[in-house]
Amino acid sequence: MAKDEIAYLGSDTVYEGKLHFKGTVRIEGRYTGEIVSDGTLNVGKDAQVQGTLDVGELLLSGRFNGEVTAKRRVVVYNTGVLEGQVTTPNLLTEEGGIIEGQICMKAPTKPKP
Repeated sequence: MAKDEIAYLGSDTVYEGKLHFKGTVRIEGRYTGEIVSDGTLNVGKDAQVQGTLDVGELLLSGRFNGEVTAKRRVVVYNTGVLEGQVTTPNLLTEEGGIIEGQICMKAPTKPKP
């Protein structure tokens, strides 16, 4: 586990439910449900995540199916597959990365004073 990661769900992990966290979480197994965080969600190469994500940042090397809202950015690496809806101000896709679905890119909203 990298120094900045606060939680790690290993490759043999199967989890269903709702996850709230601060910092960074890395998933290598299977996860179904809702994830809410201002932090970074790192989905490993062999991971399968399905559900709704509302995160600060998504780093995708595995497979995600569902709806993702990322406040800062979404990165789909060359092994990543994203199927569903994406809303983020910044989207990066490496050659070989796959996105199938709807993409909405807009500047992050600033809170009103």
